[in-house]
Amino acid sequence: MSATRHRALGGGVNHVLDYLRRMQAENPSFFYAIQGDNDHTGGSIFWADATSRMNYAYFGDTVIFDTTYRTNRYRVPFASFTGLNHHGQPVLFGCALILNDSEASFAWLFQTWLHAMSDRRPISITTDPDRLIQMAVTQVLPETRLRFNRWSIFKETQEKLAHIYQSQPTFEIEFKKCVNETETINEFESSWVSLLERYFVMDNEWLQSMYNARQQWVPAYMRDTFFGDFSITERNIGLNSFFEGFVNASTTIQMLIKQYEKAVASWHEKELKSDYDTTNTSPVLKTPSPMEKQAANLYTRRIFIKFQEELVETLANPATKIDDSGTVATYRVAKFGEEHKAHTVNFTSFEMKANCSCQMFEHSGIICRHILAVFRAKNVLTLPSQYVLKRWTRNAKIGDMQDEHATELPNNSRESLTDRSNTLRQEAIKYVEEGAKSIHIYNVAMDALQEALKKVSSAKNQSPVSAEDGALSNGRNQELHAAGDTETVACQSARGSHQSAFYFY
Repeated sequence: MSATRHRALGGGVNHVLDYLRRMQAENPSFFYAIQGDNDHTGGSIFWADATSRMNYAYFGDTVIFDTTYRTNRYRVPFASFTGLNHHGQPVLFGCALILNDSEASFAWLFQTWLHAMSDRRPISITTDPDRLIQMAVTQVLPETRLRFNRWSIFKETQEKLAHIYQSQPTFEIEFKKCVNETETINEFESSWVSLLERYFVMDNEWLQSMYNARQQWVPAYMRDTFFGDFSITERNIGLNSFFEGFVNASTTIQMLIKQYEKAVASWHEKELKSDYDTTNTSPVLKTPSPMEKQAANLYTRRIFIKFQEELVETLANPATKIDDSGTVATYRVAKFGEEHKAHTVNFTSFEMKANCSCQMFEHSGIICRHILAVFRAKNVLTLPSQYVLKRWTRNAKIGDMQDEHATELPNNSRESLTDRSNTLRQEAIKYVEEGAKSIHIYNVAMDALQEALKKVSSAKNQSPVSAEDGALSNGRNQELHAAGDTETVACQSARGSHQSAFYFY
C-alpha cells in the first residue's frame, strides 16, 4: 500500500523532504523523521518545527490527532497533531504524511511524535473513531484518555441509519439530545434505552457497537478528564480546524508545503492579534465583584468572557446548604425554576477547595457557576489560585513552562528560543502601541523598523552558529539507523517491526 501511495504522490514527496532538510538546516530545533527503507520511499514522514515543540510544552495537556484525509478522500495523506492555546485557538504540534495505513505505521508515528515532544504524554487525545488509531494510542499512550470525535460518529450514524433518518425525521434530534444533553451516566443510560425502545431499534448492530464504545465518545463519561472544551457541544465539529480552508481534498502534494505555511502564518497572526487585544484593551465588567476584576487581569480575553458568563449566572443560581460535617459543607445549586437540574457542590473552607457534580472545571479548566455561587455565599472574594489554570492566562507563555507539564526539551532550546521569543513578542506589542499614537510617530516607528530589519538580516548572514545552537545540532544531523541505536529502537512498533527509522534534529 505504501509503495502504491508513494507512486501516486510522485516526486512531490521529494519536494516535501527537500523542504524539511532546508528547515532543519536553518533551525537545529526543527525535527523530522522518516519511517521506512533506506531509499526513504516506503514509509511515513513526520515533522515539527521549533514553535510547535515549544507550544506543546505550554499547551500539550490535550491533543487532537486529525486524519480527515482518510474519511474525505484527500489526494494527500496529510495528518496533524494540534491543541488549544491560551486563547482557545488551534495550535500546531506536528504534521505527518502517512504513506502506509497500518497499526505499525500509526504506532511509529505516535512514538516519533512523542519523542519529538520530549516524551511528555498528554492528559487526553481526540481522534476519529478508527480501530488502527485506537490500537496505536493504546500501545504508545496507555495512560492518556482517548476520545472519539462525536462529529465523526454523528456523521457515520447518519450514513449507517439513512433509512431511519428518512422515515423518522425526529430520530436524529433525539439521538443527539440523548448524547449531548444528558449530564450523568445514569441519565444517559436511561435516555439511551428509552430512545432505542421508542424507535424500535433495540437490535440495531451499529447502535449497539456505538453503545459498547460509549466511554470513549459520550460526554457524560468524559467529564472527569481535561479536554479544554468550554461547552458540551463546542468540540462537536471536525478535527481539522487548524488546516481548514488551507488543506482539503483537492490539495496536491506539490501545493502542500505552501498551504501548510499559509495556515501556520495565519494562526500565528491571529494569536498575536488576540495577545494584543488582551494586553491593550479592557473588557466591560458586569458586576462589582473583585473576583471579576481579578479574572479580567489574569485570563486572556476569550477565557475571561467564558468566566464572566459563569460569574453572572451565579445571580440566578443560589446556593443552599444541605449538609455540614464540620470540615466539608455540601450545597445544592439550581437555577430559579429549574430545581430538577440542581448540582451538588462540596466545599472545604479550610483548604478553600470545592468540587461540583457538573465537573466543568475538571473538563474545561474554567470554574463553574455552581462553585462560584458557593464562593459568593461564603463571601470568597477572589479566585483561589488552584482554580486558575496558567494555560488559560495571559502569561501562559511567559516564565517557566508549566510545572505540572514539565518538559525535557533540550535546555538550550527551552531557555534561549522560548525566552527570546517571549521577550521579543512583549517588546513588539509595546512598540506597536507606542508607534500607532500619531502619524508622525508611526512614520518614525516604520523607518526604525525597516532599519532594524536590515541590521537583523545582516547579523543573521554574518553570525556563526552560537555555542548553544551548535550543542544542539552537533552530531544530530546524521541519519540514525535502527541497528544498535536505542533512541531509534524505542520508536519501533512493539509488534517487532524490522523497519528502520531516521531522525533529523
